[in-house]
Amino acid sequence: MNQKIIKTLEYAKILHKLAHHAATSLGKDAVQHLEPIGDFELVKLRLQATDEAVNVERLKGNAPFGGIRDIRSSLHRARIGGMLNPAELLDISTTMFGTRRLKRFILAVHEEYSIPMLKGQVELLTENKSLEDKINSCIDENAVVVDSASIELGRVRSELRTGESRVRERLEQMLRNSSIQKMLQDVLITIRNDRYVIPVKSEYRSNFGGMVHDQSASGATLYIEPDAIVQLNNKIRELKFKEEAEIEKILRALTALVAEQVDVLVYDVDQLAELDFTFAKAGLARELKATMPRLNDRGFIKIKRGRHPLIAADIVVPLDLELGNDFTQIIVTGPNTGGKTVSLKTVGLLSLMAMSGLFVPAEEGSQLCVFDAIYADIGDEQSIEQNLSTFSSHMTNIISILRDMTPKSLVLLDELGAGTDPAEGSALAISILDYIHQIGCRIIATTHYSELKAYAYQTRGTINASMEFDIQTLSPTYRLLVGVPGRSNAFAIAERLGLSRRIIEHARTQVGEEEKRVESMIASLEENRLIAEAERESAERLRREAEEMRRTLEAQQQKFDEQRDKLLEKAERDAREAVAKARREADEVIADLRRMAQEEAGGVKDHRLVEAKRRLDQAAPELREKQVRAAKKRPERIEAGDEVRVVSLGQKGHVVEIVSATEATVQLGIMKMKVEIANLEKIGSTAQKKPAHQVATTVKRTRDDSIRMELDMRGLNMEEALIEADRFLDESFLGNLGQVYLIHGKGTGVLRTGMQEYLRRHKHVKSYRMGNYNEGGAGVTVVELK
Repeated sequence: MNQKIIKTLEYAKILHKLAHHAATSLGKDAVQHLEPIGDFELVKLRLQATDEAVNVERLKGNAPFGGIRDIRSSLHRARIGGMLNPAELLDISTTMFGTRRLKRFILAVHEEYSIPMLKGQVELLTENKSLEDKINSCIDENAVVVDSASIELGRVRSELRTGESRVRERLEQMLRNSSIQKMLQDVLITIRNDRYVIPVKSEYRSNFGGMVHDQSASGATLYIEPDAIVQLNNKIRELKFKEEAEIEKILRALTALVAEQVDVLVYDVDQLAELDFTFAKAGLARELKATMPRLNDRGFIKIKRGRHPLIAADIVVPLDLELGNDFTQIIVTGPNTGGKTVSLKTVGLLSLMAMSGLFVPAEEGSQLCVFDAIYADIGDEQSIEQNLSTFSSHMTNIISILRDMTPKSLVLLDELGAGTDPAEGSALAISILDYIHQIGCRIIATTHYSELKAYAYQTRGTINASMEFDIQTLSPTYRLLVGVPGRSNAFAIAERLGLSRRIIEHARTQVGEEEKRVESMIASLEENRLIAEAERESAERLRREAEEMRRTLEAQQQKFDEQRDKLLEKAERDAREAVAKARREADEVIADLRRMAQEEAGGVKDHRLVEAKRRLDQAAPELREKQVRAAKKRPERIEAGDEVRVVSLGQKGHVVEIVSATEATVQLGIMKMKVEIANLEKIGSTAQKKPAHQVATTVKRTRDDSIRMELDMRGLNMEEALIEADRFLDESFLGNLGQVYLIHGKGTGVLRTGMQEYLRRHKHVKSYRMGNYNEGGAGVTVVELK
């Protein structure tokens, strides 16, 4: 990409913003090398990586880049045989730790949300845990080689501390001597040239033996090493040399280990730079409230409420523009300071950002093209040194553009034909536009020439546009209006500013009839546009109101249906309870009759008692099914072993045996239950019938069963609680209970959390909530069944 164009469109300022979001110097360096590219597939990959990073930040926050350093220079020195110092080795260690942490972070996110590109990058990162541990065992967080780095270093430092302690003891004994104290400037021990000394007044030099290592600026104090500790200081000096030699030996050994892994570490650093750069792009997208543009390579641009990224969000005017389908040229006219140049730069800069893999500050659905190059002639670049006028500088740029452009280029021309005679300038501008149009480039040009308005109107594939101007306030609105040519508004502005009406009227007579008709046509078009916009806004408002009304009615209908179902279910439960009570009373009567029959030696026959109980069962009212059954088809013959669906329950099972002409025993999972044959739909026949001795739980549901509405799970572990809850919910659903209570207690909250996760996936559960204050609060979960 031409660097002059990049500078003209202020692309470098975008990179400056991007660099602020890089977490490491590696990422900042990668930002400085970012350039727009014309490879469609590669741009798509760049945008995909940015999109994945945006989703990671949205789900998990900022990626952890802490501890990662730019260690490339250290790795190079290790490669060529140099010795790394403790700080450099520590940087390598923290970088390896940061690499491992970042890798695990990305892989953990990928388990929840697919981010294949980032996952592929971090999977190639290595985890040099053994090298990291070796460095950490020898160097502490302050970049100091520790005593335990080697046995010899520990021994030398132990002797060194002992020697220093002896020197201090000897010097402290001297300082306590009153005859010596009077010769001292201060009663303290200090160090000069790595040797322990004491400050002696200069006038006592002849009375005080030893070596002078330094003196104060005034010369009043001499720092003297007494003869009594010279040998001890010499011993300390020797031990320090040994310490330095041992440290160097340790550092060289660690550097050798690093040198063995140089290639791997260099690759890791490059990947870390790319990852930091990718997340920096996500940070910039967050700052600009940018979105991912849809890309194409057919020269189509559709910007929806695009904003120039370098203009403050509270003052920028969004841009709506489409180019490349019905028309490939846009001619923008209008007065100065109306925003034409900003519109040009916005289109160019957003295209450069998209071609760099950056999100753009525009609404979702915006489309941008990957051009092979973007050319722009914007601004006045006249040069005194080169003796170029405004016109000459523009023409120089345009000639260069015409030489280099291709059919897949985007051309942006500001004030085309300006700086020379209007007649010649407009003719030249039309000729240039015609040439570019024939090549097939996408072009946006701004101009003041009225002739270009007519050119745009008459030329196929070309459209007029203008910057909106509020005649009431005499100020531009900075809105681009595609399809409407611009007006000069010179007379209106002059009149509003106070110019004599007589002068203005005289000026009007100087304007040709053709120009008057054009101005009148433009005014009519603008008036019609304003009316159309007002009507569109009104229609949009009515549509929103209708949509809101529809949603309200749907919500009310749903609420009504739910209330109706609850009332019907309550009525059914009340009816069942009444029938169950009647049956229990009847059973008691029959039991009494049997007892009486036994006492009366057969006064009452058993078959009559059974017949009476059957009549009581048939007397139970038929209740409304919760599900609406489909129109009944001619029933198929049901046999033992057939696979069937229980219509009322919506469950699949198989027939174990035919009990009677109207009833069959059906296996549903681990449960057996008797079901009316009319309530079964045949699905298929099993290959083999289940053996009669198969272990299963049989549930025989009769109307006198006592159905619990609550399950107490306190004291159970999670596995036990899930088994009990599953059985309880199945029984409650078969019993047509609408609402039940699961008592799990408060405790640590583990049982409550696990149970609510289980309820979220349960097929019989419609909804659930925490218990109210009078229901047990956080210790109870209230479940509403389907």
